[in-house]
Amino acid sequence: MLKKKSWKNIKIVAGVFSAITLTQLVVANTSAQAADKLVVRYGPLEESASLADLKKAAETGELPASLGTYTKRLTEQQRNFLVRGLKLRVPVNVVTLDRLLKTQLGNTILNDISTTLNRKDQAGVQAIRAGLILGANSPQGLSILSFINAYPSQNLEINVPQALTVARSLNMAFWRTQQFMLAMTPRIDPSKIQAASSFDPTQPGSAQVQILNLNLNDEKRQRKIPVDVYWSNSANTEKPVIVLSHGFGLVRTDLRYLAEHLASHGYVVAALEHPGSNIAANKGANSLKPQEFVARPQDVSFVIDELEKINQTTDNPLQGKLATNKVMVAGFSFGGMTALALAGGEYQIASLRQSCEQNAAKLNFVQGFMCVAKELPENSYQLRDERVKQIVALKPPTSLLFGETGLTKVQVPTLMLTGSADHITPTLSEHITSFAKIPSPKWLAAAVGATHLSVVDPSLTNNQEGKTNSSISSREVVGEKAADVRKYVKAVTLAMAAQLTPEADKYRVFLTPDYAQVASTSLFPFRLLTEIPPAAMGLMPGMMEKK
Repeated sequence: MLKKKSWKNIKIVAGVFSAITLTQLVVANTSAQAADKLVVRYGPLEESASLADLKKAAETGELPASLGTYTKRLTEQQRNFLVRGLKLRVPVNVVTLDRLLKTQLGNTILNDISTTLNRKDQAGVQAIRAGLILGANSPQGLSILSFINAYPSQNLEINVPQALTVARSLNMAFWRTQQFMLAMTPRIDPSKIQAASSFDPTQPGSAQVQILNLNLNDEKRQRKIPVDVYWSNSANTEKPVIVLSHGFGLVRTDLRYLAEHLASHGYVVAALEHPGSNIAANKGANSLKPQEFVARPQDVSFVIDELEKINQTTDNPLQGKLATNKVMVAGFSFGGMTALALAGGEYQIASLRQSCEQNAAKLNFVQGFMCVAKELPENSYQLRDERVKQIVALKPPTSLLFGETGLTKVQVPTLMLTGSADHITPTLSEHITSFAKIPSPKWLAAAVGATHLSVVDPSLTNNQEGKTNSSISSREVVGEKAADVRKYVKAVTLAMAAQLTPEADKYRVFLTPDYAQVASTSLFPFRLLTEIPPAAMGLMPGMMEKK
């Protein structure tokens, strides 16, 4: 009999072989031969070069003379960029590529590439898929040249301005991220799958959720903090209090679906609003103040203090229901950073200043955001709250603020969630290296194709739905399209909360790679790991590549 690992490998090979076979059928039905000439269009300008000339250019560094009218207008730096592009191998293998193209993100990639090519028939997306799969299956792997060589049409006509826009999105960091995510396919334990199927953590609990609105005032710090407390009559001190911290420029309802879900399972959830970084405070690029990085964790500690008082207040509906000595903090984006600080992560401002000054011209959006904190007066900040026993950090910014060792000081179990299409907090630069530094126990949950706002409550992302004219790197997958992602967030967050209860064993299966596979959908494959696999370390050298 075949061993399980061998059978799994056979199924993978068979799946990819089927994809290649089907792709070859597409090629046979759309064109008699692959492309042997590249046609470049830039407005009214049209020039062409043969595949042989392009291969020669990759070897010699000299662009074809037939493209001279176009290339003479370029700077030396731009010409060198084109030559490097011809030589570049895309860091994704045929197995990963086949998996990726079957997802929602894969459909978006194909559609975006199709906008760069001029094709008269209706086989555009099919032809692109064929070129990508066969190019990746070629001996040299996927590259511009192998794609052109495999593309099922005699000529490959490119719209240069649109091609440059798409190319900036589908850069090396993007492909490395997809390769990393989809390579994390675990061996499945059938017994764990059976256990996972006996109970669905994405479904609401039986408790009837109520909401108590509080308007707290921290007189010492002069901060008014609104709090929505989600609770039910089944709440008790066996379960931790859960505090939710919102993202920058958002409000306390950014994770409302999660608050309602947790409360329906008997938890008390306090969703607070940070007055210095909510939607009202977001009035432009300079609206965020350095002190907010310190004030946010202090807001959470203040709310826990107030909940302690409420727990002892006669006639308050929450009296005796609040385990304020056993708190889990969950936060999105800036809220995830807040959670890490409360867990013991140390802000290392001295190294932040140095990084921000040395790389001022190369900072991406989230790095520029973190550099606001370089104006803080101290060299480091420790904001640990001992009442916080574990955290869930959804897509937190981390790369600069915590320095080299700040996250090694996290003292509680941590679950971090990332999305492979997140252009705000990119997986490789913001989450992978940071996760590696956090002490165990820890979990990294990943959603292939999820963007930054995919985890946000749909009530706050209506203005993002239907936007298709932006590049893939800035297009948000939200609302109903991201429902699968939010379901998975509900499952793993509930499972994390349960680890602080007598039901820990019952929920532990949902914090396994096996359940991530079970929860995966055709649109969003999910992955979960507890350590970065050694095989993935080869992707690390290029992770800081800017978008």
